[in-house]
Amino acid sequence: MTQSAQIGDGTRAVRAGLPEALKNEPTLPGPVFAAHFHLPGDVSGPYTYGRDDNPTWTHLERAIGELEAPSQEDVDTLVFASGMAAISAVLFSQLKAGDVVVLPSDGYQVFPLVREQLTAFGIEVRTAPTGGDAQLDVLDGAKLLWIETPSNPGLNVCDVRRLAEAAHARGALVAVDNTLATPLGQRPLELGADFSVASGTKQLTGHGDILLGYVTCRDAELTAAVRGWRKIVGAIPGPMEAWLAHRSLATLQLRAERQNANALALALALRDRDDVEGLRYPGLPDDPSHKIAAQQMRRFGCVVSFTLPTRARAERFMEALTLVDDATSFGGVRSTAERRRRWGGDDVSEGFIRFSAGAEDPDDLVADVLRALDEAAV
Repeated sequence: MTQSAQIGDGTRAVRAGLPEALKNEPTLPGPVFAAHFHLPGDVSGPYTYGRDDNPTWTHLERAIGELEAPSQEDVDTLVFASGMAAISAVLFSQLKAGDVVVLPSDGYQVFPLVREQLTAFGIEVRTAPTGGDAQLDVLDGAKLLWIETPSNPGLNVCDVRRLAEAAHARGALVAVDNTLATPLGQRPLELGADFSVASGTKQLTGHGDILLGYVTCRDAELTAAVRGWRKIVGAIPGPMEAWLAHRSLATLQLRAERQNANALALALALRDRDDVEGLRYPGLPDDPSHKIAAQQMRRFGCVVSFTLPTRARAERFMEALTLVDDATSFGGVRSTAERRRRWGGDDVSEGFIRFSAGAEDPDDLVADVLRALDEAAV
């Protein structure tokens, strides 16, 4: 790490991962497009073949590491072609036939497919909901505990430090999906996790124009196994995607502050509406997750979830929005929302809405949502 742990998030974000300043050289070098590198004689040096490493990845990996663990010098980050590539790399590099893994039962909707593949490889999969630290009840004998907090899309939160201590006492590793929080909202390694894993597609890069994932780890042996999996599978990002991601990190703190403030403003505006049920946002003082979230999160994220009475009502609401795109994913500078049940993988009602607040003017965004709700009620 090159940045002091004492500097602010904005300063760290704009400086993270930059190479040493050299006269007449760019502050952030452009992407390196190379499948191979000059390599006379014995194999040595950091860059040999494009599936193993790339200078553009290196700058980005250092930058993410500085954001995820600014006070830890021995942390390594590996970037991947997508968030699921990063998740798969941890799971399949650390688990073998006969092992036990604990997954969230209310996590990302692709997890049922992941469970099928793990089971096919002879790995026992146990599940538990995120809320109430329910994973504690199924930890005995586990090799790996996978935590997703806040959970997607329900926004439940668990106590990472408590679960990590319990898992380690039982000999299990701990991985935390940090996608929704971002490193500016939560630092899992500082809370005791072995891996911090995320989709960089979301708020980390914030523009909805690249797919990216990463794994940050504080143990060299564990990192080596994840790196080996990336090499075998070839789940590597393109240099252009890596460069775009690094460029986008410079505005992360600016985007996060505005988007998180917009999410809170929207949640406050929705709190007293009779047609909105099950409103969730960890930043609300009366949210079921707020107490734990406030203890381990520095920012509460840009995602709000709520339920409208019927599927038809939710669809009319989505159609009436003018400043919000009907799209999946979250974390972009342009607000998005969707009726989440349309995918079929989440255990939510037909009227469940996952809303991702963008960087619009808060008054405009709130007014658009309230107007759309009124129109949907007719």
